[in-house]
Amino acid sequence: MRARLLWLLLAAIATTAAVQAVFAFSTANVQANGVFDYHMQQMAMSLRSGLAASAPAAGSEEDAGEHGNAFVVQVWTSDGLLAYQSAHATQLPERSELGFSELNANGIAYRVFSLRSRSQVIQVAQDLNARKAMARTLALRAVLPTIVMAPLLMLAVWAAVSVSLRPVARVRQQVALRQPDELDEVSEDGLPDEVRPLVRELNLLFGRVRQTFDAQNRFVADAAHELRSPLAALRLQIQGLDDSDDPVSRGTAVTRLRAGVDRATRMVEQLLAMARQQAQAAKSVLPTTVPLLDVARQAVVDASPLAIARRIDLGMRQADDAFVTGRAEALQILVGNLLDNAIKYTPEGGTVDVEVRQLDHGVDLVVEDSGPGIPEAERERVLDRFYRVPGSLASGSGLGLAIAKSIADMHRAALDLGGSQRLGGLRVEVHFRTPQT
Repeated sequence: MRARLLWLLLAAIATTAAVQAVFAFSTANVQANGVFDYHMQQMAMSLRSGLAASAPAAGSEEDAGEHGNAFVVQVWTSDGLLAYQSAHATQLPERSELGFSELNANGIAYRVFSLRSRSQVIQVAQDLNARKAMARTLALRAVLPTIVMAPLLMLAVWAAVSVSLRPVARVRQQVALRQPDELDEVSEDGLPDEVRPLVRELNLLFGRVRQTFDAQNRFVADAAHELRSPLAALRLQIQGLDDSDDPVSRGTAVTRLRAGVDRATRMVEQLLAMARQQAQAAKSVLPTTVPLLDVARQAVVDASPLAIARRIDLGMRQADDAFVTGRAEALQILVGNLLDNAIKYTPEGGTVDVEVRQLDHGVDLVVEDSGPGIPEAERERVLDRFYRVPGSLASGSGLGLAIAKSIADMHRAALDLGGSQRLGGLRVEVHFRTPQT
């Protein structure tokens, strides 16, 4: 950018200086010719009063040498006699066009001004070659400041651009020297206003990448921490299965092993779901309008086999045709986790109801069950990852409600936990804002 900017500015200065020099040269040349014509005219008018009777008929050789034949003055009487001549070497015609004209005499081109008085004809002539040489000299003097100042202006522009872009070079150097895992913000101090938005967007990009890396690191740490115990338990169960010879004991060990595999599989699924939604939150993906009712119905269909196996009445209590602004996949995870949590903690033969309500101020998603509920003192803590209410009989990893809370925050929705007055268990409400049209 620095090289391109310098080339453009220097080319513009050079072009402007050249055009200005040509214009100044032409203007000065025209003005010089005008000044010479004015001097010829004033010289002729100064002789209009006539020469004295004793005036010489011709100029001396000293006069000719003094004028250098640049100017020639001749005065003719009304009778056609030459009354005065400034140079012997030049003989202008007696009769010539009054005013300004050009003619050749003795092989030399002259510009002549002729003036008629009462008794005389005055002619003032100037050698055109000498005239043009003096005009060029004056014109070159007029162009000289432009020729001198143009390089100085180029140096000033070069210095100004270099100093102005020095902060940009500093930012480039900061980014170039960074390590792959160094995602701190780039300083905006001293940056031009035109470059500051670019650096600000670069910092936002660093923030999103840092958020993605942090999510990956948390996922790896959480997976390593939470899978250690289930895998150790599976190893012990497999060892117990190998050491058991009794069919009844082997059957019990196989049942425990299957349950352990199911718990580990569910935990891995929850960890992957959490990592996926964190990655979506880090992406700059534009949300879309999602039919929340369709998402809730699909979640009910997906959870129906588990509800039937535990003889739980699962259904939609209220189904308004409502739309929210968000990401469909993340909303499916949210509703699925809420239903899975409700079915898991509801005793066999219980009830789980889902409601989708279209309100004036937004949309509400409600999931309530007839389970034991959550004590009010524990309702904030259960939204943390891997936290389970002490004394819970159902198996779990403590991720379901944490994932649901994270997805609700991503959609700028409020997730509230309370008690179900109708069913006696837990009531989860997710309040979405009205989609902007």
